[in-house]
Amino acid sequence: MMISYQELVRTFLKQATKNDTRVTKVGRFLRSTSLDELPQFFNVLFGQMSVVGPRPHAVAHNEQYRSLIQGYMLRHKVKPGITGLAQINGWRGETDTLEKMEKRIEYDLLYIRGWSIWLDLKIIFLTVFKGFINKSAY
Repeated sequence: MMISYQELVRTFLKQATKNDTRVTKVGRFLRSTSLDELPQFFNVLFGQMSVVGPRPHAVAHNEQYRSLIQGYMLRHKVKPGITGLAQINGWRGETDTLEKMEKRIEYDLLYIRGWSIWLDLKIIFLTVFKGFINKSAY
């Protein structure tokens, strides 16, 4: 029996959700405190990522959304980031609808078009500030 690519994506590349049974208690704690993001700082040190930029997506998600969202692939013109404009504007967490992903991409493209060192500093500040009051991570 052969499984289609689309079926593989739906079955095995499902994005984690708030009450996902695949996430252990330790994993839930790491996610809720955003400690699961710390290893990405190694990617920043190695030059593969930036502190600020569009959040990376799974390759399968790239293939899925490139034909559904205009300008989706433009986000790859810059290094992916640990935090970004979409995240500080409330578009963090699940992207279980096309509309949510479109909103994230809209903010990613706004970031790319309006980039400045001041914008990066603002995003870093707001990420830290909102991290203490906004609990959209799980």
